[in-house]
Amino acid sequence: MSDEPGGVVYRIEDLAHHSGATVRTIRAYQDRGLLPRPERRGRANVYADAHLARLRQIADLLDRGYTLTSIKELLEAWDAGRGLGGILGLVAEVDGPWTDEEPARISRAELEERFGGLPDDTAVAEAVELGVLEPVPGDEDSFLVPSPQELSTAAELYAAGVPLSAITLHLRELRGQVEHIACRFLEFTTEHVFARYLGEHPPSDAEAAEAASLVRRLRPLARQTVDAELARAMRLFATRHLDRHLATRQFPAEREGARPVEVSAGTIRAVERLVGAEQAAAFITAAAERELQARTLDRLTANTHDHSVVDEMP
Repeated sequence: MSDEPGGVVYRIEDLAHHSGATVRTIRAYQDRGLLPRPERRGRANVYADAHLARLRQIADLLDRGYTLTSIKELLEAWDAGRGLGGILGLVAEVDGPWTDEEPARISRAELEERFGGLPDDTAVAEAVELGVLEPVPGDEDSFLVPSPQELSTAAELYAAGVPLSAITLHLRELRGQVEHIACRFLEFTTEHVFARYLGEHPPSDAEAAEAASLVRRLRPLARQTVDAELARAMRLFATRHLDRHLATRQFPAEREGARPVEVSAGTIRAVERLVGAEQAAAFITAAAERELQARTLDRLTANTHDHSVVDEMP
């Protein structure tokens, strides 16, 4: 590397050192048209600050999930004067936080205190694998908690008697279902909202800024929709769940005057196949009550018919 009147120049080894890319990667980018060719000075190839800036742009876009083909299209648009500001603004909007929750830090001692007071390296390892906890570099006794609410929920479930292994299993299952919901929401909004911005060529700065504004508006809708639907489903199924369990039990007030009735094993098996073992007793009771009601209605109807006949007599 050397300073010259025209600016800093780099040998390829210097460029690799300052950019973090390897010499081989730099040459591959040149071959694919992602990086301009170096300037030839005598017997040496030299690179400028523009090459270093381009390598850093490529690395940033790769970190955001872009493919090299997409990066080439973006850089060509930028070289043609269309700019990358709008695109990078849209990327930053999508890549930003999707919740107002702030990460927190917790010590290993605090963690153990919240979950029984005893060390559990297996549970900690599973929490790290799931991203509930993140190790802090250089500090083995601390963890970063991306979602304190999620950790608090796990602590409340544990305090209520749910084993840590069951909580972990439930989270894995729940995460898969939530990721499916997120994918469907993205597919839905892409089809009906963002398709016009995702053509063969990168959007202009104005189009990218408009798309970023839409992302800001639509971002809370996914969470609000899931919250509302979860509340509706919990109310519906919690009521059914409670009714089903209460129906299989007889409380003291309800047992007054009750007596056991023999039902054949074959009938019990048939009812269990029909409604399940948990609801067999409730089904048999309901069937008997319906039969009694039907006979009562038949008797009342018969009496009414007899009265109408008498009334018609002279």
